[in-house]
This record gives sequence, structure tokens and C-alpha cells, in this order.
Amino acid sequence: MNDAPAPRRRFGLRPLSRTGAIVVGVLAAMIVVVAILFDWNWLRRPIEWAVERQTGRSFHIAGDLDVDLGRVTTMRADALTFGNAAWSKVPTMAAADRAELSVEVLPFVFKRETRIPRIHLTRPQLRLESGPDGIGNWVFGDTSGERRTIFRDLRIDDGRLLFLDPKNRTNVDITLDSAPSPKSEAASAVDVEGKGHWAGNRFTLGGQVASPLALRDTDKPYRIDLRATAGPTRAHARGTLVDPFRLRDFDLQLMLAGQDMEDLFPLIGIATPPTPPYRLDGRFTRDGDTWRYDGFTGVVGDSDLAGSASVTVGRARPLLQANLVSKRLDFDDLAGFVGAPPQTGGDEASNAEQRAKAAALAADARLLPDTPYDLTKLRAMDADVRWKAHRINAPSLPIDDMDAHLLLDAGVLRLEPLNFGVAQGDIRSQIRMDARNDTIRTQAKIAMRGLDLGELFPQAELTKTAIGRLGGDMTLAGTGNSIAGILGTADGDIAIGMGRGQISNLLMELAGLDIAEALKFLITKDKTVPVRCAFSDFAVKDGVMQARTLAFDTEDTIIVGKGQVSLKDETLDLELRPRPKDRSILALRSPLVVGGTFKNPSFRPDFKRLGLRGAVAVALGTITPPAALLATIEVGPGEDSACGGRYAK
Repeated sequence: MNDAPAPRRRFGLRPLSRTGAIVVGVLAAMIVVVAILFDWNWLRRPIEWAVERQTGRSFHIAGDLDVDLGRVTTMRADALTFGNAAWSKVPTMAAADRAELSVEVLPFVFKRETRIPRIHLTRPQLRLESGPDGIGNWVFGDTSGERRTIFRDLRIDDGRLLFLDPKNRTNVDITLDSAPSPKSEAASAVDVEGKGHWAGNRFTLGGQVASPLALRDTDKPYRIDLRATAGPTRAHARGTLVDPFRLRDFDLQLMLAGQDMEDLFPLIGIATPPTPPYRLDGRFTRDGDTWRYDGFTGVVGDSDLAGSASVTVGRARPLLQANLVSKRLDFDDLAGFVGAPPQTGGDEASNAEQRAKAAALAADARLLPDTPYDLTKLRAMDADVRWKAHRINAPSLPIDDMDAHLLLDAGVLRLEPLNFGVAQGDIRSQIRMDARNDTIRTQAKIAMRGLDLGELFPQAELTKTAIGRLGGDMTLAGTGNSIAGILGTADGDIAIGMGRGQISNLLMELAGLDIAEALKFLITKDKTVPVRCAFSDFAVKDGVMQARTLAFDTEDTIIVGKGQVSLKDETLDLELRPRPKDRSILALRSPLVVGGTFKNPSFRPDFKRLGLRGAVAVALGTITPPAALLATIEVGPGEDSACGGRYAK
């Protein structure tokens, strides 16, 4: 027999007894009284202790502490200071007139997760500095086992940030103000403006960066858009950084511009020759110890420049590697490589210093650049740079293109090769400069092949119809810290020759001072005459070129010469004996003297010997070019290929 179901129990609130009601009323009254009378400043010291225990740094709230309770609790504190690292000379790392902090209560209680939707700082000051061991004062406290903290927004009113790195002679003083956020849930970006020293050089800074809250996560990109100026050098960096204080990794679009690339050396340690004003823009990244500037384009002077470059640090000397290309290269923009300024007239790009140097050079009686190379720069880094120019603009020179490979290793610079396309031929060079000692030792080997005579002097009317190919070799070695010094001490050999061709008859008659023939060609029209050959062979000793053989032979005239050219004094002292092969009653058979200086040469007859025809009728015998020169020139077949030969007195 089944038992009857038990009746359900009913639950309900029992009425409070009189005593219970009194207790509850007293407790409620006490809570109200405490809420009314409680002073949140009583919690200042416990909060200070908690922060000090967590960070290992002192923390003080010298002003009022106030709290608005709720689902999102807001705390406000005035006159806060946070202590610095023990090694710092300044006791305070951070301070603020007021800090306002909002915290979501429920995640804090149930998930052990701190969510801070908003921080608002009024006139905060933050001092970041690198210590003697390279560790920054922003590294502190024991973060093991700390709660997960989520920050959403930080607003800064009239803030100031100091960054000090004495080891690298860097100090930065920046003012900070939060910018209006386009989205309510987005962290506010910060407008920055500042100044200071970078690697000992003054600079100014301005722009916008992401919220400083993003600095806490060193594994996530930190967005910046900053412009900096250091003297005449300007930079605009926009993109992202990872771990900004150590520049561990970044991806930036970087624009660099200035009056002279040489100004970059004290800023980033990259040595370049002097250049005209420049502007480049490319992608700037870092991969370990290698800093890369890829895909950049821009201009240097009146030349375009593009390519990629990288600098590897963490070795005895930084290594610069670059691959450069110019579609159109203005030749005078290379003048800095030899210590000369670029052209400064008309629309030529140049800076004030280069214009002053060009004016001084124009007033100088000497032509060869005597600006010394900077030995410190040649020893400061290593380099492996390739540079190709597809077209060269040089109105007074028939230069077509360039292919250069520069190698710099422990103070030894090599150009292997330095090649130019010239007048349908080429000039190939190998140059070595040893700057390991106080005086640079230089060796140069230069080979000329197939230079077209008609194109070699584009400004000269009398050579426009000339036909012929020039070739030759130069081998020089000298000591000195400038181009003038190197050539002024040079030893070696210089040999240049031309095979069969043709040249202006008027030019030859003028060279031979045959007035009647010259007037005839001027009145009618100039004609051309075949050239059998031309060659010069000089021995170079201590900066003086001494002619061993010197001759120019055509059907119409033969010219032989002797004398010397001083690379040290920049003077010419050559005697040329024109020997017309035809008869003319007005032919002046006296020797011609080439004198003067490189900058102001002179070409005149020796009037003392005028009319002394017997004295100049020297038996010249057989004129033979140096054997080594024959391989460099196109002598050609036929009777006229017999260069020189005997001729009647």
C-alpha cells in the first residue's frame, strides 16, 4: 500500500523580530554614516604601500584621493610622484598634478582581470633614461603572477616626456597633448612637439604618435608619424615601431632631405662625400643588426637616384652595402668625390657653402682640387657600393654612362671598376687609396679605348669633322690627402695615341702657322686631310710629366715635340715643331711653345727663331710610337699607317 505523498514545504521570509529589526536598522544607519563621513584619503597610505610593494619604487599621493563607487568605479588623486631607479641622479621618474582612473569592478572581482577603460592625466611628467649598464629606468618590479590588465584609453593634458641616453649623447624633451579620437572606443593618439640632441646634434621633433598605452606591449606595432629637423637635415618617418625604446624592429616610410649628405655622418655614422642638396624617400626597416633602406627614390643635385641600401652594425666597423641606379646623372654632382664643388650657375642645384667654395675656386689660380679627404670618415666604416648611371649629362664632355663599384675595408678604398662610356669608347679605371696612415697612398690604372676624336671635343668647331679613335694607358702612384697632393707627387707612365683618321686642314695649317693656306681655307671652305697617327709618351716622376716621344703626323704637316708638364705646379712647358710638308712662302717654321698654367694655357710661336729655317730643319729620323701603345690604337692598314717615317728637310 502506497504511502500518501508528503505535503510540499513552503518557503518565505519570516518577519524580523523586534531585535532583528533594530540590528538591521543600526547597520544601515552605520553604513549611511560611514558613507557620509568616510574620507578616502585614509586609503592613501595603503595604496602607496601596495604600489611600492609591486614596483619596488616609492609612490606618494600628496593631494586628495576621491572615489566614485559604481559598476565602473572612478578614482581621482592629486599631486602624485613615482620614484626613479636607484642609480639615477633625479629621485622622481614620474609625476602628475592629477590622475583619474576608471576601473570595471565585476571583472576585477570574478575574473581577476583589471579592466581600465580610461586614464586621464593632467600635467604629467615622465623621465625615461638609460642607466650605466644600458638598462632603462622603465624596467622595474616583479611582474610574475600579476593580474591581467587591459587598458583602453589614455588622455594627456599638457604633458612632458624626457628621454636621456648619455652613452649615445642623446636627450629629448617632448611636450604631449592627446588628440581628439575619431572613434569613441579607440585609444587617443598624442600630438608631440619637442627638441633636444641626437648623437650630440641638435634637432627638433613634431608630429603624432599612438597612445602611450601601446608602449606597454613591446610585441605589437606602435604607430608614429613624426617629422624631425637636425640643422639642414630633415626627416619624415611614418609607420610602425616594435619596442620603440630599443628600436628592436620597425617598418617605416622614411623621407630624408638636406643640403649635403655629408651632414648625415655625425647623425647616423654613415660617411658620404659632399653632395648637392638631396631628397630621398623609401622603406626603412630593421632585421637584427642590419638597418635597411629599400626601394628609395629621389634626387641628389640635378641627378635622380634610386636603389636600396643597408647598414650592418655589431661589428668592428659598420658595413654599408648599396645598389644604386641613376637614369640621368648630372656629371658635376660627382664633384664631391674629388673634393670639388658642383657647378653653381643658372639652375644648378647647390647649397650656400658649395657656392662659396665654387667662387673661391674660380678665383684661385690653380685648377686641381686641394680639399683634403677626411681620414676619420675613410676609417669609420666599411662599404660595398655599386652605382650605375644609364645616361650622364655633361654638356662640355662626351660622357655617356657610368659603372662604378666602391669597396672600403679598414681604411683601404678601392674603385674596381670605375668605368665611363666616353665618345663611343670607354675609359676603364682601377683606383686604390690606402688611408690607414696619416698620408693617403694612391695607385691608379686607367685604360682608354676607342674614343672618337670628333666627339671628344664637342665644343670645338675645328674638330667636329675629325675622324679617328684614341687609345692609351695611364699608370700613376702618388701620396697625398687631396687630388692636387696625389698628382703633385705622382710617379708612373702616361701614353696616348691615335691611328688613322682625318682632321681639319685649317687646324693643321694654323698649328703650322701657314698663313697663306689658312687664309685660303677660311675664305673658301675648310677641308680635311688624312691623319697617319698621333701619339704622346710621358714618364712621370715626382709630379712632373717628361715627354719621351710626342708626334702628330699627317700628309700635310708633321709636328714633333718635347718638354714637360708639371702636375705639382700646374704648369705647361712644351715645345712643338710643326714641319709643313708642302711649300708656302708664308709658312712660319719656328717652334711653337705651349706654356702657361692648366687654368690659363698659352699657345704662341717662338719669335726669336722666326725665319731661322735652317736651325729648325732638324733631322728627325724615324718617328716610332712606343710598342706598348700600338695595342691600344687602331693604326690601320695601308701606306699611311707607317706613322712618321723619314721626310726631306
